[in-house]
Amino acid sequence: MQQYRGPGTWTNADSATTPLRSFPMRSAATKLRLIVATDTRLAAPRDIVHMVGDALRAGCPAVQLREKELPARDVLPLARTLRRATHDAGALLFVNDRLDVALAVGADGVHLGPDDLPVGLARQMAPPSFMIGYSASTVARARSAIASGADYIGCGPVFPTTTKPDAGSAIGVAQLARIVQAIDAPVVAIGGITPENAPSAIQAGAAGVAAIGAVMTAADPRATTSGLLAAPEAHSSPWTNLPRHSSGAASALDRCSLRPSSGR
Repeated sequence: MQQYRGPGTWTNADSATTPLRSFPMRSAATKLRLIVATDTRLAAPRDIVHMVGDALRAGCPAVQLREKELPARDVLPLARTLRRATHDAGALLFVNDRLDVALAVGADGVHLGPDDLPVGLARQMAPPSFMIGYSASTVARARSAIASGADYIGCGPVFPTTTKPDAGSAIGVAQLARIVQAIDAPVVAIGGITPENAPSAIQAGAAGVAAIGAVMTAADPRATTSGLLAAPEAHSSPWTNLPRHSSGAASALDRCSLRPSSGR
């Protein structure tokens, strides 16, 4: 049995404390090859649950509930609905910012940023199999987040985006590549992602991409999701080629990809 013993470390009953980042994450990288994030404002007047359903039917492996403008009383029931939908589709569910909501509905993880709960504190509050992502656009912040217990980095904005007005200037694929090379964890490219530019993010070494506007504003969300899923196949991420560890130990990401969801 594995127990969390502080930022970046797990203890196995039959082994010494081992750095969390030493564990392979190939199966998790497959799950992170595409994260579709929600935005009811962009999707309007269409139903967000229906649009997520289209993405899941196209094979989307992960969904992030990201609703910056919804009041808290509306986020929880939507999270419950998406938890059921992702569970039925065999996909992961992340909740943006709100660790409390993620834990309440049995989500697979939370995605945090600089203005949210510190990664280390979130890791202490969450169960071992719970995944934590963190937004970072610099090597220093990415390294700090991983050292504090984050499982993957959302890096961007890689390309210009209007989805997040405060996102800042695009960092480009060169900076994405620097962050990929600087940390021992999967990196997901975010910001301005489309089926057309996703291959360049994967070529830079990203384990996957996250898309908001491309899917939420699409006339055919299912077709757009299929296009995004096809893009990463043009290049194999380093995270998909790691040899499996023979001891059976796994990171939070690997454990989550192997365990059944609660479906709550």
